[in-house]
Amino acid sequence: MPVSQPQHPIRLYRYRLSGHSHRIELMLSLLQLPYETIDIDLAGGEHKQPAFLALNRFGQVPVIDDNGTVLADSNAILVYLAHRYDDGRWLPYDAVGAAQVQRWLSVAAGQIATGPAAARRVNVFGAKLDLAELIARSHALLAVIESELAQHDFLAGPSATLADIACYSYLAHAPEGGIALADYPRLRGWLSRVESLPGFVPMAATPVGLAA
Repeated sequence: MPVSQPQHPIRLYRYRLSGHSHRIELMLSLLQLPYETIDIDLAGGEHKQPAFLALNRFGQVPVIDDNGTVLADSNAILVYLAHRYDDGRWLPYDAVGAAQVQRWLSVAAGQIATGPAAARRVNVFGAKLDLAELIARSHALLAVIESELAQHDFLAGPSATLADIACYSYLAHAPEGGIALADYPRLRGWLSRVESLPGFVPMAATPVGLAA
């Protein structure tokens, strides 16, 4: 249960097909926090207009407005929500536990962003990238994750943390980028465990790639 509740619903500025946005919606739901979603028209360039740039000068979703506290960047928002509304479950207080979670936040912003997330961008959004290279890069990453999951049920230990929330969305939707998950039984088991968490909300699917 949350340590406290916001006075008003948290506003989540999102794009519904964005895995970065989904991370935040998932975290808000898992923490049982009241929130409202505000969809930003990326195709129409709304994220580059002055009103949105006043929220995030980088012109990217997601952004939250928590009763006047405006924050951007999905991983930064996850850390904020854990510190503000949780008691140490999702982001451990101890040095080793916090570092283990941070490791996976870096993977989410690094290897996942430049692997499965980028491959998905090709098929969902028409990004002009080398899909074959991205798929190969993604399989190298998935092999490492498969090995890591031999040690425990979740990425950073025996229970779910921000590590799992940061990494879930784009790994779950890797098939949309043409990345098959059949050879990674531990990873598929991990996806199922995340999806079984109380309060889980799915990310919108797109019928492209292997998900077509």
